[in-house]
Amino acid sequence: MKKYLLPRCLILALLCALVSSCGYSARALLPSRFKTVHIAPFKNKISYTSDEARETYFPLLEIKIRNAVADRFLFDGNLKVDNSEQADLLLKGELIGYQRDGLRYTENEDVQEYRIRIEVSLQLWDSEKNELLWEEPSFSADTTYFLTGPLAKSETTAVEDALKDLARRVVERTIEDW
Repeated sequence: MKKYLLPRCLILALLCALVSSCGYSARALLPSRFKTVHIAPFKNKISYTSDEARETYFPLLEIKIRNAVADRFLFDGNLKVDNSEQADLLLKGELIGYQRDGLRYTENEDVQEYRIRIEVSLQLWDSEKNELLWEEPSFSADTTYFLTGPLAKSETTAVEDALKDLARRVVERTIEDW
């Protein structure tokens, strides 16, 4: 009888742990009928003719955003990117802001560190029902970069980092519905 006591106690402990678990899951929270997503080309809604915006223009940023989001969906693997409008989900977006602000300055008032912020407006639609699932009127990501020193990088590299952050957030918002 004693030789069966240890396995029974172990099984009971495992059952208790299983029943009392917190319920965390790494799977998608989307309904199982959603298999594909179409990412519409992002529209650029930034007015670059104003004096403030002229200095912070970054060419083809709306195309780079769409490509980064598509790449992140491919990396995530929960939804396949479908280039036709027959996809289960339709993601629409607009580039509404790009800012480059100085954060740190030298004694001579030269900028040492910048913050880049990319802001988009997003909508996710259920294509079959033509129903808006969620909308984010101001969704953003940012990064910082130094101009000199061991942590120095170019503005282009910093923009790529911000795009990766933005794409990660968009996919998480879509898949996890947070």
